[in-house]
Amino acid sequence: MVFFQKDEQLENLGHSILEATWTAFPTLSRNQIALTWVVYDPPVPVNTGGALTPDAFWNHSVRGFSYRGEERIYPASVVKLFYLVAANEWLEKGMTQPSKELERALRDMIVDSSNDATSLVVDILTGTTSGPELPLGPYDTWKQQRHIINRYYQSLGWEEMETINACQKTWGDGPYGRERAFYGEMFENRNMLTTNAIARLLHSIVGGVAVSSERSQAMMALLKRSLNPNELPQDVEEDQVTGFLGGGLPQDAQIWSKAGWTSQVRHDAAYIEIPEQRPYLLVVFTEGKAQAKSRDILPYVSKLIAQAISH
Repeated sequence: MVFFQKDEQLENLGHSILEATWTAFPTLSRNQIALTWVVYDPPVPVNTGGALTPDAFWNHSVRGFSYRGEERIYPASVVKLFYLVAANEWLEKGMTQPSKELERALRDMIVDSSNDATSLVVDILTGTTSGPELPLGPYDTWKQQRHIINRYYQSLGWEEMETINACQKTWGDGPYGRERAFYGEMFENRNMLTTNAIARLLHSIVGGVAVSSERSQAMMALLKRSLNPNELPQDVEEDQVTGFLGGGLPQDAQIWSKAGWTSQVRHDAAYIEIPEQRPYLLVVFTEGKAQAKSRDILPYVSKLIAQAISH
């Protein structure tokens, strides 16, 4: 059971938006996109400043649509969302101590999508460090430690988390030493997420029930993006708005998001509010070299969904 209810209206809208996208982008094949879309009907249970208890929140049914939502796909930097929630859980439970450096790393990991910052966060979460290859015994222990994040997500008992893998750092050039060994000969141990799993995690953050209401709100603050072109970072290759879901929204919309991109993928996961409309959550993954380069596909899908919401 996924966490949202299937809905005929959303099924029809979702499929027609996908058909329009395939028509507009002939190089995008049907197995190179995955999408999960959740709509919040009134009374809206999210972004309430933590007004609902976890029980009340999870019992509140929401409508959703997904296409290939259970496919395991390399998530690039979207996995940083999972490390953000895990870090807050560790802090809440006293499994790690708050520090200025961890705070700075969490901020840079989400706001700027820094891989160096993510490296520190993964070290703190798992009690491991990168470095040269290890002898067998210590390496087995090291591997066991690195899977602690997966064990945490499995312990939540959410069906969407059963197939995910979130144990790897994110790299500019790629892993070396023990990190390369840990990826597996054919990269079979690299991070893998599904759009449904990401949607559920983001749903819990915007619902104010990820770790605690206070921590969910602090995470929301990091995920908030400005759509004002004058406020976007100028000196970066990707600002997580242009060429992503934020790029297809009206200026008066609000968005909380985490994007991911490499030479092979372009992804985004967002919670979106447009004045006078139902808020919604949207996760879109695209794969393939041409798609990764395209700054038009994600904004196009985003725009069609925003239009569908307004009718």
